[in-house]
Amino acid sequence: RSQTDVPGSVTMSKFLLVEQRGPVAIVTMKREPVNAMNMEFWEALLENLMQMEGDKKIKAVIYQSGLRRDVFTAGNDIKELHKPSTTKERHRRFWMAQTRFLSRLYRTPMVTVAAIRGACPAGGCGMAVCCDYRVMISSKASKIGLNEVAIGIVPPKFWGKAMGQLIGSRVLEKYLTMGKMAGWKEALEVGLVDEVVSKEELLDAALRAAASMLKRPYQARARTKAMLRNNLGKEWENFAEEETGLVWQAISQPGVIKSLGAVLARLSGKSKPTRAKL
Repeated sequence: RSQTDVPGSVTMSKFLLVEQRGPVAIVTMKREPVNAMNMEFWEALLENLMQMEGDKKIKAVIYQSGLRRDVFTAGNDIKELHKPSTTKERHRRFWMAQTRFLSRLYRTPMVTVAAIRGACPAGGCGMAVCCDYRVMISSKASKIGLNEVAIGIVPPKFWGKAMGQLIGSRVLEKYLTMGKMAGWKEALEVGLVDEVVSKEELLDAALRAAASMLKRPYQARARTKAMLRNNLGKEWENFAEEETGLVWQAISQPGVIKSLGAVLARLSGKSKPTRAKL
């Protein structure tokens, strides 16, 4: 058995369970029913990422869902974007935590793998495209994309930029302007995911991918990643404060308030978890 196959120490927080197997940390996200990413969820992810980066024993991280249903994460909790359901200060804290986490994940020296079980819209897709490698299950539930336009809002600028690094600007434009979600076959064809496996094989495939990348000299691989990603990652982080204000202005528009209010009403009426979220 390889070092990454041996179960190790486990730590838990409100939304995250972290298991360490040798140099690999497996972060399991669980906020039933769909891992809706509210302020506290993003803050937990950010704190966990910073802790792992500070632990010299951890060289790779795998993100997976621990939900009962096949959803990686359905994206941002709409209540954080529906102006009547939040405050300007809470919204700022929410958006800053989200952006600090994603921009840091995008350029972390650690190897990062997204093990995608099922639906992965919007914020889930934003998180996945920041990773080095994406494995998805071959299931009808498997859908991935930045589908914000479907609920009347604009996808965040740097989420699109990160996704465009994978699939190219023309395909990106088609996906974003149409709020398009790709099934597992199409996602593999366009390069949005790197590998497709059965549900039973998902974690093993993610562990293999991490182990394969860790076979390369760690510092050389990490510095090459920094060369390729640091400029965009830092530009993303530096845009956070300005973007927070722009998003607050956008969600203050009557049309957006009405649109997101309708989404909340559908969700409270037990709509399907794969409906568009940011």
